[in-house]
Amino acid sequence: MFRNVAELVQIAESQNKKISEIMIEQEMQVSGRTREEIFNQMEKSLQVMEEAVERGIRGVTSHSGLTGGDAVLLQKYIEKGNFLSGETILDAVSKAVATNEVNAAMGTICATPTAGSAGVVPGTLFAVKNKLNPTREEMVHFLFTSGAFGFVVANNAFISGAAGGCQAEVGSAAGMAAAAIVEMAGGSPSQCAHAMAITLKNMLGLVCDPVAGLVEVPCIKRNAMGAANAMVAADMALAGVTSRIPCDEVIDAMFKIGQRMPTALKETAEGGLADTPTGRRLEAKIFGMPLKSDE
Repeated sequence: MFRNVAELVQIAESQNKKISEIMIEQEMQVSGRTREEIFNQMEKSLQVMEEAVERGIRGVTSHSGLTGGDAVLLQKYIEKGNFLSGETILDAVSKAVATNEVNAAMGTICATPTAGSAGVVPGTLFAVKNKLNPTREEMVHFLFTSGAFGFVVANNAFISGAAGGCQAEVGSAAGMAAAAIVEMAGGSPSQCAHAMAITLKNMLGLVCDPVAGLVEVPCIKRNAMGAANAMVAADMALAGVTSRIPCDEVIDAMFKIGQRMPTALKETAEGGLADTPTGRRLEAKIFGMPLKSDE
């Protein structure tokens, strides 16, 4: 039914439907399953996300000891009321962190679009839930909207850090979340596309450089920033701000940047933060390896 964002928006607007509805219809057409089957499957994903958020904000620690507890710190900080940024943004950040801390602790999460970027979509969803008071059905539709944009990225660029750097993982996830936030807040399909574009173009070039090759540092905090980026971009789009570069062209630019990105900056742990002195010391400590300088 649609191959890119322009087609997605055109179909939604010409049929006076939400993007989430177009995605459901496409899934029905491609899979041959009923609407109820598709919806129920997505509702199960929502349940997984919710449980991960709840577990993370109670506090978890990764097996490596590198990460854990930051979601708790953020929730306590919010409770004090002395925060400088908005409460909804901070809540989204804390719940994005919570999800990725659960992932690092070998818990169950829902890849959106990958495990390394699994915090952004649920983090923003469960934060705006407190603001917009959606029904359970509307929350499931949030996931279908994000899925529609993720579908376009996956089929026209890439969503893995190994292929395109963190811009392809957290960047894509943040754009997906921004679009879904806009729809849930009553924005138009066109505004959803602008939110996606605004988000992704501000994360272009983001490298994938996991310390010790683990999806923890800096991955978890990048999900936090991706969630904040998505929230602000959604507000900008809802305010009427548009992206001068069309969404599909932003996605194409991300693809080309990823192709030109050196292998050392694409999930190999050979460059970036993974190759800092501290990064190497942490790697040696976790795996019981001698530092390169000691070899």
